[in-house]
Amino acid sequence: MKHDSPLLSAIPALAYGFGDKRALMPVALAPWRASSPEKKQVHGTRIADVTQPAECCGEADGFFTRQPGILLTVLTADCLPVLFSRRDGAAIGVVHAGWRGLADGIIEKMAERIAREEALSDWVATIGPAAHPCCYQVSDELTETFLQRLPDLPASRVMPRPRYLDLPGIAAAKLQSLGFGAVENLAPCTICSLSQQADGPRYAFTSYRRNSHRRAVDPAHPGIRGRNQHSGLVILP
Repeated sequence: MKHDSPLLSAIPALAYGFGDKRALMPVALAPWRASSPEKKQVHGTRIADVTQPAECCGEADGFFTRQPGILLTVLTADCLPVLFSRRDGAAIGVVHAGWRGLADGIIEKMAERIAREEALSDWVATIGPAAHPCCYQVSDELTETFLQRLPDLPASRVMPRPRYLDLPGIAAAKLQSLGFGAVENLAPCTICSLSQQADGPRYAFTSYRRNSHRRAVDPAHPGIRGRNQHSGLVILP
């Protein structure tokens, strides 16, 4: 399932892409795969500055660079990939935001990193494929956590129906309130979206939530290890 971003497509200096089950690493980004930093995503809020190809960044869930030819990606399977770029493509960033990172402020951390040197109004942000409120059912405790931590957002924005969180909507609201120049939230749901194939419709994305439900019924069902989607961008050399 191809997902295009009008915001990022308008920046000639960039290549970007969002992975799916057919191409975990987007075709547009594959030539730069070896330049991507080594990392361990831990659902945290650390933003790593990347200054050289294949840099070892340790534990981090956000990445920032001004260097052309260095691919920044995050791995997701229901969590939010959020791609950031200056409007001229001279600097880029990406974050992996599951519910923990979103609640703990990883988007705010990326905004702080950018704002150390630049105005957020000169940047755009695009939210990629992730779990949507149509499918993302959680506990009462977790919905209450988000309602308490986001008192300025209407409850209907956080939780469109009881026990279903709108993670992309929450992220978009955060990005807009922080002052980014443009915010895009057009991506499909990783849990339920289908793509048409020769043998009929199939799920378009790897989904941790969908896979967990299947494994609860059939423990022999394979896990998703090694099958997460890459989403990211690179400043063209």
